[in-house]
Amino acid sequence: MLFDSHTHLDDRKFDSDRDEVIKEIIDAGVTYALNAGADMDSSKRAIALSKEYPFIYASVGVHPSDAAYMTDEDIDTLRALAAEEKVVAIGEIGLDYHYDNTDKPAQKKWFDRQMRLAAELEMPVIIHDREAHGDCMEILSKYDLTKTGGVLHCFSGSLEMALKAIKMGMYISFAGPVTYKNSVNLKEIAASLPLERILIETDSPYLPPGAYRGQRNTSAYVGLVAEEIARLRGMNTEEVAKITLENAKRLFKIG
Repeated sequence: MLFDSHTHLDDRKFDSDRDEVIKEIIDAGVTYALNAGADMDSSKRAIALSKEYPFIYASVGVHPSDAAYMTDEDIDTLRALAAEEKVVAIGEIGLDYHYDNTDKPAQKKWFDRQMRLAAELEMPVIIHDREAHGDCMEILSKYDLTKTGGVLHCFSGSLEMALKAIKMGMYISFAGPVTYKNSVNLKEIAASLPLERILIETDSPYLPPGAYRGQRNTSAYVGLVAEEIARLRGMNTEEVAKITLENAKRLFKIG
């Protein structure tokens, strides 16, 4: 039993065979998947998928790459979307400083605004943080995450950052990169953190595990992430799968 805590099954890369892919995901033992919104349209598609497939849940939010185009009206729309029955979080939201031409002030403004929305609605947050660790943690520190909770998805920071985030009330999620041979620091972090604060994910169709690099990722591969974390910690895969599933259910208040 597996919980893919972050996937994008609404992505256009699945348009030609989505039903077949979802059958493969179920056959692979994935009993829950959270389809994360990345902009206004994908947030609506995530909700539609959650209504069509019982094992899929949704989050709504605007990724930092699109945050510069946000308006106050979008916040009102997200508030309404968040009231849908199977919407369990606000996200993915955050900061992405990978590209030189990124509009950092706009990203920070709308990240903070969506954090305020999550606090207002008392919902957990799904955080995207790429090469923006300091600013991301600064904004998160403004909010009482012990009340709402949240997750740093596809974690790429330091062990010190992960432990600080956990103390703030966050979970740490690992995706395909933890399986890569050269991800030495990430492997050390996955082996060190309290297991009750770890989630697993695919971020599909992106970041496939090492065995599938260069191919389209799907939630069917989330078990490989569990397998690697189990190897790093000297545990069996089934135990890691069970614990991370219960962690995700607790964070997203499912069941």
